[in-house]
Amino acid sequence: MKVRAEKLSKPLFVLLTKSLLMILLVVVGLHWSSSQQHLISIGDKPAMAEQGFIRPANISAVVKQTAPAVVKIETVVQSEVEMDPFLNDPFFRQFFGIQGVPRTQVQTGMGSGFIVSEDGYIVTNYHVIEGASQIQVTLATNKQYRARVVGADRELDLAVLKINPEGKLPTLKFGSSDRIEVGDWVIAIGNPYGLDHTVTVGVISAKGRPVNIGDRRFRNLLQTDASINPGNSGGPLLNLNGEVVGVNTAVNAKAQGIGFAIPSSTVASVYNQLITKGTVAHPYIGVNIQPSQDQRGVVVSGVAPDSPAMTVGLKPGDIILQFNGKTLTTPQELIDAVDQTQPGQKVTLVVVRAGQSKEVQVIIGDKSTRRI
Repeated sequence: MKVRAEKLSKPLFVLLTKSLLMILLVVVGLHWSSSQQHLISIGDKPAMAEQGFIRPANISAVVKQTAPAVVKIETVVQSEVEMDPFLNDPFFRQFFGIQGVPRTQVQTGMGSGFIVSEDGYIVTNYHVIEGASQIQVTLATNKQYRARVVGADRELDLAVLKINPEGKLPTLKFGSSDRIEVGDWVIAIGNPYGLDHTVTVGVISAKGRPVNIGDRRFRNLLQTDASINPGNSGGPLLNLNGEVVGVNTAVNAKAQGIGFAIPSSTVASVYNQLITKGTVAHPYIGVNIQPSQDQRGVVVSGVAPDSPAMTVGLKPGDIILQFNGKTLTTPQELIDAVDQTQPGQKVTLVVVRAGQSKEVQVIIGDKSTRRI
């Protein structure tokens, strides 16, 4: 009986051992599976914006919602040029008795824009339509319309176009560029290099950037690392609610991943002026300024010809201490104070010249109407 008991105990021991190993393997497998749930997403479930993911899940939904309101803008610009460079020489023309024979040079351009009203108002950049004799807008449905310029402002690099569609159009709404934070996700949609409705994604990398683009000086651009290429100009920069927080306007050619957009707050503040008056008023007094050594006022370094400042006799070397009762310590304070006025408004400056202080009455001018 003792020998038989030993024979029966061996298979029981093996069975128990195998069972324990199977249970251990199952437990380990379940633990590993649960630990991977925050790293991967399989099947039809959307990826969530959790640790391990590089983007939020609703970008594709935002694109589907907003892309129909993004348009392609194609332009034709005509200019007169002389056929023979020798005809530019007046002595050559006089000697041979030949007058310059002009010819028309035609150039084409391309950019982006977005629809802001169901009846066909479109926002874009000024430089997209600058000098254009013909403007054609292509919708996401491939329908094409001739567009006219309703309003444009070169200094802000903004323009509003109008088309006449057969029915109601999809539109985009403006969001708050003031509330968006550095690091927030943004989406750019446009037509870079003619590639229709290209989507790029990035974050806001800085706010309030002062940037010089050509002869324009911007003081408050959004900076983003979402790719912006030629053809993106005028297209929307969107937040994750599908709202426009900026108008894509430029890319830094010397850097990689640095693009700029005009904040929606700027666009919203001038949109009504553009569609009702065709332009935007730009108050100015016509002085170049620099900081004073003792931070007491700002120093006039130059005076623009035919400007309000020249009219009242301001001169280089003058120190402007006050603007309408506000004491000035930096050039930016004077710039901001002027921006808050209206053309035609009379303001009082306190100016120091050769140690003598005096008050000067200046009528604010409109930079957009001055001759350049």
